[in-house]
Amino acid sequence: MAADGSRGVLGLWLLAAAGLCGGVAAGKSPSCHEVRTAFQLRQIGPLKLVPDVPTAESDLQICQHRAPTCCTKKMEESYQAAVRRERTQSIQALNFELKYMIVGHITAFQEAFESLLRFAENRTSSLFETAYRPMAKEAAEPVKELFTDISLYILGAETTVESAVLRFFDSLFPLVYSRLINPGITDLSEDYTECLRLTRQDINPFGRYSKNMVTELSKSLWASRMLSQALSLGIEVINTTEHAALTKECSKALVKMQYCPHCQGLTLIRPCVGYCLNVMRGCLASVSELDAQWREYISTLEYLTNEMAASHDLEIALMGIRNSVNEAILHAQLNGPQLSATVDKVCGQPKQQEGNLSSDNIVPVKEATETQTFVMAHASLNNKRSSLPLKASKNDKSRSLKKISREFINYMKRSRTFYASIAERLCDGDLVMRDSSTCWNGEDVVESYTSRVVSNGLKAQTNNPELKVRGLDPLISNLIDKLQHFNQLDAEKAKLKLERWASQDAGSGGGRSEEMESSGDCDDEDGCQGSGDRIHTADMCIDFGRDYFSVFAVFP
Repeated sequence: MAADGSRGVLGLWLLAAAGLCGGVAAGKSPSCHEVRTAFQLRQIGPLKLVPDVPTAESDLQICQHRAPTCCTKKMEESYQAAVRRERTQSIQALNFELKYMIVGHITAFQEAFESLLRFAENRTSSLFETAYRPMAKEAAEPVKELFTDISLYILGAETTVESAVLRFFDSLFPLVYSRLINPGITDLSEDYTECLRLTRQDINPFGRYSKNMVTELSKSLWASRMLSQALSLGIEVINTTEHAALTKECSKALVKMQYCPHCQGLTLIRPCVGYCLNVMRGCLASVSELDAQWREYISTLEYLTNEMAASHDLEIALMGIRNSVNEAILHAQLNGPQLSATVDKVCGQPKQQEGNLSSDNIVPVKEATETQTFVMAHASLNNKRSSLPLKASKNDKSRSLKKISREFINYMKRSRTFYASIAERLCDGDLVMRDSSTCWNGEDVVESYTSRVVSNGLKAQTNNPELKVRGLDPLISNLIDKLQHFNQLDAEKAKLKLERWASQDAGSGGGRSEEMESSGDCDDEDGCQGSGDRIHTADMCIDFGRDYFSVFAVFP
């Protein structure tokens, strides 16, 4: 059998020689026509670099061969540029689907969040327009600032939910004090307004409701903020791996694998599978080191997505801002006399308006009880209404943020092994010979590749017979550190947050946290029903446009 194999290989070499120099027997000069054709079709470089006939080139560095060759040193340089370009294109092709999904989800997430923010802001503003008209115009700016701060927090700005919420209540207290608690006060001076703002932090006029609002928003917005950062990090990983530079050893190995056969006139022969795997695993040794942290990153994405869809999800928290603000104002009104006494001691007494007072700016004392009763009934009605679905336009095809995130994470979970299998995927398809009885092993045309095939990873490359791998690429090392830092930071923050929220919930005695709670682990979108006045947003659909959902049609 060995003899038959040797004869078969020898026959191939004779045929190759006949193709390269066969013109000699027929009285014609040997030609590099096929090599020139391949050089031109692949757009490797100027055609003038390819000789017309084989020559005894002595200064070749990669494709060295004893027989006359159709390659020159300039062609080798062009081949090295070509393999670098082709390698980048191949990685980009593999990354396309994954990158498309992440970028698409970033866009959809931002659009969904902006829609939720606008809706929640309008809903909160309507509270002042309907229940607190005397301060509606002046309250518009603090409401706008609150939702701007929330948006910046989600996008990764150096701010906190607590600072945003407390800043809002700092701005709200002077309005509540001068328009609702003491409606006869004229326009407040800047000094008196600032005194009220500072006093708010000490006398806590809004009771536990401001702290409850911080807790509820923190639980949901934290997961959204971390998810936004995670998606940006995912894009950074993909872009960096696409454009990671090839080492000199890798470039030479790729040229030897893909183009050295051309020098001998063998333009149709392909590398052996094992040979290709060794070369690709050596070239991508650093990239494959991303595997462990990438798997953990996918788990982090899954955790954050589940957090957004849990009992304290984003939609519930944002829609609940209106009720939190209403309860806080009611609390301040009910404790108005005590607050006034304290403020008078700290800030002094402001000027009272003389003459006829506009009915739009005063709540008469005689009607105070009736007004409180009306506003409290109004709040109760709002609580019940908030459990009803918010319907989108009949002409809009919309999905909830929860459902989009679920589809996205189901796709991402399938990419856990992306960086562990990248070499195998590059060696798949047309690059290697799978159905042929012969292939290229870097030196000759053979029936099979006999050298050892190494596994993935940097350590395994010490035994790679095709190229030397000197160490971890600094850019990839930096990526690994970023992924590791993010994964650890996320886990640590999650633990701290859970402990802190648990203690806050236990200390608050229930309140709004209990009202906002959803029904266990049951998924509203799967048809589960809650009880009582709990808020459900399964049908709280936000329109993201039809274009984005074609992403999910492409990737079922």
